Amino acid sequence: MTPLKNDTFLRALMRQPTEYTPVWMMRQAGRYLPEYKATRKNAGSFLSLCKNADFATEVTIQPLDRYPLLDASILFSDILTIPHAMKVGLEFEAGEGPVIRRPVRSLADVEALPIPDPEGELRYVMDAVRLIRQELDGRVPLIGFAGSPWTVGCYMVEGGGTKN
Repeated sequence: MTPLKNDTFLRALMRQPTEYTPVWMMRQAGRYLPEYKATRKNAGSFLSLCKNADFATEVTIQPLDRYPLLDASILFSDILTIPHAMKVGLEFEAGEGPVIRRPVRSLADVEALPIPDPEGELRYVMDAVRLIRQELDGRVPLIGFAGSPWTVGCYMVEGGGTKN
């Protein structure tokens, strides 16, 4: 494993002294960046962008190339990758966001959910992590993320985002 060239973020997490407060931003891959928009267009769909390790790596690293003072990289993915791997019929509809075609609303629905294998149904996430780490070459740490069980569960029960 390549040693980190910038470990400020990790030292701050361990409550060790740092020369400055580390900088990283949620939504760092920034759907506002022109680079992101171009890659997203090449991918064809949001889910295709998430499921292609090369595209996910590209949009993960774009903010670091644009803003070299960032102290960490954030994995480009989506909080609904696990439900997608659980075969609930996840689709991303333009203007609406995620839609789950087979919501989980009964005990039978819960019992029918498969447990996805990270190297099987979620291999694209694992491949992206491996490729991103290789491309980062120790430049900064890679941060992963996940939706809270409550948030992901709400999507799975409601069939998408809801205000209720």
